[in-house]
Amino acid sequence: MRIKRPKLQKILKLGNYSATAGIIVLLTIISAILFLPLIYQAPIDKIDFSISSAPPSWEHLLGTNDLGQDQLARILYGGKISLAVGITATLVSIVLGTFIGAIAGFYGGIVDNILMRITDLFLALPQLPLLLLIVYLFRDSLKNILGAELGIFVLVVIVIGILNWMSVARLVRANFLKLKEMEFVSAAQAIGAKPSRIIWVHLFSNVVSTVIVAATLAVANAIITESTLSFLGLGFPPDVPTWGRMLFDAKDYLTSAPHMALFPGLAIFLTVLSINYIGDGLRDALDPREKLG
Repeated sequence: MRIKRPKLQKILKLGNYSATAGIIVLLTIISAILFLPLIYQAPIDKIDFSISSAPPSWEHLLGTNDLGQDQLARILYGGKISLAVGITATLVSIVLGTFIGAIAGFYGGIVDNILMRITDLFLALPQLPLLLLIVYLFRDSLKNILGAELGIFVLVVIVIGILNWMSVARLVRANFLKLKEMEFVSAAQAIGAKPSRIIWVHLFSNVVSTVIVAATLAVANAIITESTLSFLGLGFPPDVPTWGRMLFDAKDYLTSAPHMALFPGLAIFLTVLSINYIGDGLRDALDPREKLG
């Protein structure tokens, strides 16, 4: 059984301007990242010191960096990495948080107590210092095993994922504690439904909207975290133009070439802001307390 929820079309209501604008901006960014390189084919790694730190022009629409490399081409390439990290890390945290929250909420008792104490332990950890330490300790090992780019990608995704599942686990647990006392769960138990079926068929279907909202907001958080790692020099290798790495390279040219920091910073800002607005819209649209329009 699934409790009725308002239709997702509510997010597209004209009254929800911020969510609608967020969808438009995010789709524009994703479309540019995926399709604009087919038209704008400037290389991301060509070095030309004669046009070092050049301002925007018709030849280089967003200018060049200190090595004379095209900023637009690098921003488009970096966008693929940032979005891939955000989505993949979110999947890791959502799967882990949903599993732990579902088990804790359904079984309760000592199982719930143990899992929630583990959750409290992770919440008490200083995330950024721990994140920096783990990446610093294991990045060279994974680089040797998987290669420079793939090794860092896997490490960043796993570390961000396992350090951001706690809020999802708490949300899922709270909903399970409430839902398992309802009549449809008692009916399922009475006809002999197995606990695994009750958890994933009867209960999870009623918390999936909460998980979707949490996942949307987690993507934005993962993008910011990856950008922070790259800005601090512990993310992807220097030759991989992520948005955070571009900001790191631009920090010494803020006065002489502000465009080097402006455009990658704007890409991060617009992407994260639009995702947050979409998350807010989804939360309103999926809130069962809201009236259907």
